[in-house]
Amino acid sequence: MSAPGRVRIYYRRRASPLHAARGPVIAAYGGALALAGLLAEHPLILGVLLATVLAAGAAAGVAEPLLVALRRTALPLFALSVLVNVLVSREGLTVFARLGDWGVLGQMNLTLEALVYGAVFALRLLVVSLACLLVVCAADPDELLGSFRRFSPSAGLTATLALRLLPVLADDASRLAEAQRCRADARPGDGPSARERLAVLRATVSGALERSLDVAAVLEMRGYGSRGSSPSRRGARARTRRPARSRHDVQFAAAAGMLVLVSVSSAVAGLAPFDAYPLLDASVTPAVAGLALALPAVALAPFLDRVGIER
Repeated sequence: MSAPGRVRIYYRRRASPLHAARGPVIAAYGGALALAGLLAEHPLILGVLLATVLAAGAAAGVAEPLLVALRRTALPLFALSVLVNVLVSREGLTVFARLGDWGVLGQMNLTLEALVYGAVFALRLLVVSLACLLVVCAADPDELLGSFRRFSPSAGLTATLALRLLPVLADDASRLAEAQRCRADARPGDGPSARERLAVLRATVSGALERSLDVAAVLEMRGYGSRGSSPSRRGARARTRRPARSRHDVQFAAAAGMLVLVSVSSAVAGLAPFDAYPLLDASVTPAVAGLALALPAVALAPFLDRVGIER
């Protein structure tokens, strides 16, 4: 039983141009967005990239998981990053609060530069994490990991099993927690205590270990781990066919390549400079404005082609 309003973050086939592309292409597209976030320094560019990732998620039909992750995990990390940087950094010159002497921490002066730098770092973290989450929600894990089976079949099999079992373990933990709340001695209206959470975690881990033994036994029966190749595996490889390349593959691959090219060239040329210390300098030049318009245009252009995509 799932809690009301609970949103699970996992892959599900949807009618969108991004889902029509192959797994490796989707991974390259998400990686290009993450790379753009890592290379960008200007707050305006990072804010535009964050909006671009959210817009791509909305166009792909996975906006809800992205927003849930943003609200429940990313925003608390954002606040923590800004708070830690404001309290620790001493390099800024624009002081907006003097909190006196804090002993071993010294004179606690809060500066605008430290606040902005912490926000910029947190924005970069949001862009990278949400871009990776977009790939998780849009790329078929079996197809994505199967494309790398020629490099390391064992690693691909392990990763596939892990991705498939994670939702199962989440369901187990949800059912155990629900059963715990339905006990006669449960206190209505009170959240689970630390001891109760530990009991659910212990039961979930025990179930995961038992399930892993069952999976290992099944794989051993099917010949995995033997020196030779079993007939079933040879037959599976013979039946495996690489899906045909579609125009969506070409469009998203081209968008990923353009994102990498624009991000790397702008970082090397210093088209969007940003200096936080000792004085804040985040001027919006014509180059910065051009990048702020070009990056979302390149990233979102493939979503305009919806011919053949079911509504």
